[in-house]
Amino acid sequence: MADKKLNTKDLFSADFIAEMKTLLETEREELEKKLGILGTHAPVKGEEVDVDGTYPEYGDEDEDAVHEIEEFVVNQNLKVDFENQLRDVISALDRISKGTYGVCKYTNEKISEDRLRIRPTSSSSVAAKSAFKP
Repeated sequence: MADKKLNTKDLFSADFIAEMKTLLETEREELEKKLGILGTHAPVKGEEVDVDGTYPEYGDEDEDAVHEIEEFVVNQNLKVDFENQLRDVISALDRISKGTYGVCKYTNEKISEDRLRIRPTSSSSVAAKSAFKP
């Protein structure tokens, strides 16, 4: 007999699921706000991450140009980091809606509530993640 696919609602209380969903939605809003400040948009599922940007303008002196490039590079790294985090949050919210949140993608076993509270975007258990580390 085939293993039964685990479902979020069978593994966790409705209160826990609601708590995680609220936490993830809040995190999504914060990341979208940060990305908006950096001058980019939040990617939608399946869309390429947008890392294009514009240089800040400080003036026409050589020293100003150095500061512009430095800020641009720092902002690009922040954008990529925020976009990756946002992608993970959107993926976790998608798993909640599909009923697969809290199920390890490698072992099809329950991910502990403690792990999900620490890292709500987790898609694998600690044991599975440890097994795949080099």
